[in-house]
Amino acid sequence: MKSINGETFRRILVAGANRLEENKHLVDEMNVFPVPDGDTGTNMSYTVTSALKEVLKTSGSSVSEIADALSSGALRGARGNSGVIVSQLFRGMAKGLKETETIDSVALAMALNSGVEKAYKAVMKPKEGTILTVAREAATACMEASLEENDLAEVLRRTVEAGEEALAKTPEMLPVLKEAGVVDAGGKGLLCIYHGMLDALVSDSEECEPLLALSGNGGAGREKSGGPAQGAFTTESIKFCYCTEFIAEKVKNAEAQENGLRQYLGTIGDSLVVVADGDLIKVHVHTNDPGLVLQKAVALGELTSVKIENMRLQHQNILQEADEKPEKKEPPKPKKPVGFVAVSAGEGFKEIFEGLGVDYVITGGQTMNPSTEDILEAAQEVNADVIYVLPNNKNIILAAQQAAAMTEDKKLIVIPSKSVPQGITAMINYMPGTAPEEAAQAMTDSLSTVTTGQVTYAVRDTHMGEFDIKEHDILALLDGDICQVGKDLKETTEALLDAMAEKAADMISIYYGEDASPEEAEELAAHIRTVRPEAEVEVYQGGQPLYYYIISAE
Repeated sequence: MKSINGETFRRILVAGANRLEENKHLVDEMNVFPVPDGDTGTNMSYTVTSALKEVLKTSGSSVSEIADALSSGALRGARGNSGVIVSQLFRGMAKGLKETETIDSVALAMALNSGVEKAYKAVMKPKEGTILTVAREAATACMEASLEENDLAEVLRRTVEAGEEALAKTPEMLPVLKEAGVVDAGGKGLLCIYHGMLDALVSDSEECEPLLALSGNGGAGREKSGGPAQGAFTTESIKFCYCTEFIAEKVKNAEAQENGLRQYLGTIGDSLVVVADGDLIKVHVHTNDPGLVLQKAVALGELTSVKIENMRLQHQNILQEADEKPEKKEPPKPKKPVGFVAVSAGEGFKEIFEGLGVDYVITGGQTMNPSTEDILEAAQEVNADVIYVLPNNKNIILAAQQAAAMTEDKKLIVIPSKSVPQGITAMINYMPGTAPEEAAQAMTDSLSTVTTGQVTYAVRDTHMGEFDIKEHDILALLDGDICQVGKDLKETTEALLDAMAEKAADMISIYYGEDASPEEAEELAAHIRTVRPEAEVEVYQGGQPLYYYIISAE
């Protein structure tokens, strides 16, 4: 087999996504820390599933069109660091396959190497021994094989073998992996995709498998409306009737033409989104004359993915299918100079953030990483031109930064908070009325004043540093590192508090989770008051899952 067409490319991509979905829990278990929120496999599967949904929706049959859909879907669905890196691998692949009708061994090698280049650029400080290493070594082997071999299946087989060899070496590159006795989880997830693609490529079947993971919102925990928002207005109130969308390809100087097209379409419609990417321009507009829109579009380049829908007819159909008393739409909130979005889990933390002025709390964080699209949608709910985003987890920062880069109508500023206590401190240190950059700097500077403790339990036997950890042991983490392991929750938490008190904290806050009681939390507060009587100690309900306590010391 010397080459494959777009349909075969689509088929092997689905097979790769399915292999990852089947093994996502295995990949989750390979996370270095044996805590219950290790979710690399889940994050990667969510991202890849989002990408493949777009691939299956596209009517295009060329390799280039399928690669573009793969890139677009992954970009918006990227979740967690691993998901963001995968989305960048796919985005670089799409760039390498631009205007490609079929894939031969050289085209595959160029695409994989383009993906690696893009992924390395997306990470501020790339580490070897991670998914990046596995992707790079596999792509290098693919390039070498493509110069010696014309058979695409053989080239992909050698690519996968090189990836496996690189994965096996990751514990030698990252001591923490060697200590835990595992290889890199992200690299393992990537090879699940490659293995699935290879098996499908050499299979006799030409049928495309159904996509296994057809989830709704990907488990990000965002509440959905109980009824259609369309019930809040009449069909006659729709000013512009036709929702018109298209992609113009092979556009000369696309970015230079973006503003002019946006200005023109603004004179004949609203709800306008115009995005230039390479030699593509993507457009969404509501208008009463889609013919004028397409006439303008044809002059730009070749049109694909054209969609025109009558919104008045859609509105009537929605109302007919709705309940007798559709949910009434809330009036828009007043415009604010700045807004805030925070990620957190637990009703207690949600109330705390809202009390500090956060406009939208995304449910997620320790146990579930929201995607780039979740963050984008949350930002759209906030009626402000400048929005500060508090990820409150190191594994969400990249997704938040990606959301900021994709936002055009608002300015998203990511405060790199790695824990919920850091996010709370950042909100307390916000200075109203200051320039956005100055306020962001003050919030970011405040993060270093916070020490974060967490108490959870082990989900498997392992060895880390000086600790031999058994399943169900109580784990105490100090700024993300395991510092105490025990059998008794109270004793282990008290030992953590003692370690935090040694840092000369003036204020200690104990947030108890859904598996701890306020009485137990008060006992811990009494303990720390005896150890450090001069410190101010407070107890709050966090309501977080899986973590008995989250503790802040400042």
